[in-house]
Amino acid sequence: MIVAPEFCRVEVSEMKPLPSKARAVIIGGGVSGCSVAYHLVKLGWTDVILLERKQLTCGTTWHAAGLLSELRGSSDMTKLTKYSMQLYSSLEEETGIATGLRRVSSLSIAVTQERKHELYRQLSLAPAYGVEARKISVRELEGMYPHIDVSDVTAALHFPNDGQCDPGNVAMALAKGARQRGAAIFEGVKVAGVQARNGRVSGVTWEKDGERGVIETDNVVNCAGMWAREFGARSDVAVPLHACEHFYMITEPIDGLNRLPVLRVLDEYTYYKEDAGKILFGAVEPKAKPWGMNGIPESFCFDQLSEDFAHFEPIVEKALKRVPMLATAGIRTFFNGPESFTPDDQYHLGEAPGVRGYWVACGYNSTGIAASGGAGLALAQWMNDDEPPFDLSGVDIRRMESLQKNRLYLRERVSEVVGLSFGDHFPARQMTTARGIRRSPIHEHLKARGAVFGEMVGWERANWFARKGQEREYRYSWYRQNWFDNQREEHLAIRERVGIFDLTSFGKIRVEGRDATTFLQRLCSNDVDVPVGRIVYTQMLNERGGIESDLTVSRLTETAFLLVVSALTLQTNLCWLRRHLGDEFVVIVDVSASESILAVMGPKSRELLGKVSPNDFSNENNPYSTWQEIEIGMGLARAHRVASVGELGWEIYISTDQAAHVFEVIEAAGADVGLKLCGLHALGSCRMEKACRHLPDDVGSGEHVLEAGLGFAVKTAKPGYIGRDAVLRKLETGLDRRLVQFRLKDPAPLLHKNEVVFRDGRIAGTITSGDYGHTLGGAIGLGYVPCKDESEAALLSSSYEIEIAGECFAAEVSLKPMYDPKGERMRA
Repeated sequence: MIVAPEFCRVEVSEMKPLPSKARAVIIGGGVSGCSVAYHLVKLGWTDVILLERKQLTCGTTWHAAGLLSELRGSSDMTKLTKYSMQLYSSLEEETGIATGLRRVSSLSIAVTQERKHELYRQLSLAPAYGVEARKISVRELEGMYPHIDVSDVTAALHFPNDGQCDPGNVAMALAKGARQRGAAIFEGVKVAGVQARNGRVSGVTWEKDGERGVIETDNVVNCAGMWAREFGARSDVAVPLHACEHFYMITEPIDGLNRLPVLRVLDEYTYYKEDAGKILFGAVEPKAKPWGMNGIPESFCFDQLSEDFAHFEPIVEKALKRVPMLATAGIRTFFNGPESFTPDDQYHLGEAPGVRGYWVACGYNSTGIAASGGAGLALAQWMNDDEPPFDLSGVDIRRMESLQKNRLYLRERVSEVVGLSFGDHFPARQMTTARGIRRSPIHEHLKARGAVFGEMVGWERANWFARKGQEREYRYSWYRQNWFDNQREEHLAIRERVGIFDLTSFGKIRVEGRDATTFLQRLCSNDVDVPVGRIVYTQMLNERGGIESDLTVSRLTETAFLLVVSALTLQTNLCWLRRHLGDEFVVIVDVSASESILAVMGPKSRELLGKVSPNDFSNENNPYSTWQEIEIGMGLARAHRVASVGELGWEIYISTDQAAHVFEVIEAAGADVGLKLCGLHALGSCRMEKACRHLPDDVGSGEHVLEAGLGFAVKTAKPGYIGRDAVLRKLETGLDRRLVQFRLKDPAPLLHKNEVVFRDGRIAGTITSGDYGHTLGGAIGLGYVPCKDESEAALLSSSYEIEIAGECFAAEVSLKPMYDPKGERMRA
């Protein structure tokens, strides 16, 4: 079914012949593509072309609900959304097209105690991100939204600067603004493919009315929305997203209905928007309907999908109870249209791996209108400067693994993703769909022993181990979850005896060749030109001194190195390495699947390894930050002496075909020394006590390596590495802020992330990551505190509190790890 949208049309340059060259070609004329075009020409780019296969906005933009809210999950994402709203309010004066922006405010209500806690966490966070928010009473709620049933409401927040807009007109205003500055927009032009030469975009091929041609260009931007995955596949570019059906209803005009705030009833996954005397109510269902499994029809243009009242009926029932006047209002429209969603509920932005000059801006997960203004600004600046303007790792397309483009995987995953924006954002929440794809060789061993698994980029990872008879699944809460005591037992086993982790999911990259040392010396801030057998902890920096990678580098031979990174950042690291490879004779290979890692950690780890291997694990033969090849059981492995938990320990690297055997040998011998199977939750709590930084939470491309407290891994005397000049400048000008460790004095509350830090009664920052310190006896967190022109003594002598859901708790603070600050235990 085709529905004709009503919005202002823009004069397009379709009467002109398509040019043969352009600086950038944008594919897709929705709000995202129009925003990218607008911001590129604002930066002074000329020869910017936007190609739309049918008509502007005809995919998903035209039927978007147009809801705008400022507060997001990070400070940078919040700034981008606030920018979108500011931009949309200025476009009418600039272009003459009204965007329909109305700051009607918004209300978020809770009907459970857990959701109440989450809303109050948002209330605490809002001023730290520059967002106005306030808690309102039930009586105030009724006054602001008199049509609502409040009988079960547990909490309500008011965001006075939120609002709504006309999505079609926003896109048209952006398109007109782009044309006024010289961009060319063509409708009815199908882009058949992207040409590449020597790993770089060289042009696009197009078709129009039976005519074909090529536009030479160095930059292509895939803004194809729900077509982006299929279009990217033509160039072997993975753009993991999938369409889902999105439902809403619009009433007939309701007598006496006045202007209302946008209403979100999060526990019911519903939203309500007043517009021109009517109510639009829709949902982001926790179990959504994927659409377009066999591809999006080529003919799709302002289409509406088939009605499915049976699917939407549970939402309608909740809506009629929540807003009773809907029961007597006539329904003018029952709408069902597709929108695209990504595997992790974050949109895709940036330069795609493998093809330089191939950019992506798509997959907005029902936030395209609110996000596209800021996303277009960020991507245009990124393209202009050849680096992101700030840390965009959360939406960087390089975070995706190629397996995530699989259609069956996407179909299953997005059915869950649709509801995530309104779902409870509990700590440690795990995806339940598209599971079991990547498994360690000892997965079944761990499962049989009580492992409860989490998932990251397809990997099944043991997060904690259930006791005999204990339920083997998560029971989520903002308070102590059902695995808290399991984590404590595993944590204390590592501190007091010995534990074993499966770290097979870690990313492993082999860098090898005649020039490997020279190449890595240029990329790493630490000195990696060390003897064979040494392990170096280092970062790879950008030109601003920000942290692109946090890794260990092991020298395997004179010409070969092993780089170990987190599973989440593997593709980002591979891209960074390959991007900076010039004329050096170097081969970069992802070897993650070739080896498993079993981490044996704790004060009795040396004793345990001595029972299963004839090799010498003494300090004299295998000191800290060295590796050796060992015999273990009847297998061969490498023992890397590192300390991710702050204890004596080794990571055992084993060929995957021998991993199960080695695990069995270690487990059998461990009974005599109190070996305990441990999950990644215990790893997290141990690393938090030791104040080990975690990328991307605590450090990233926007955090200066010195302000992150990692100066010990930076060799300023080493010449020529990327970021060195920024390090020297910071040493000269001083630190603006420092990453510090906090411990709550009250042992009861928990820290997770985004709790607000107060210094001497004023907001100083937020917690970047947190966990419970079972040895230190309280919740531990890391966070940045401003310290311009201050001494360490002044920083530490202040009074600190951390606000959790509106309640403040006194905190101790330290610049050194609170657990084993001298590092004596890991060097024992």
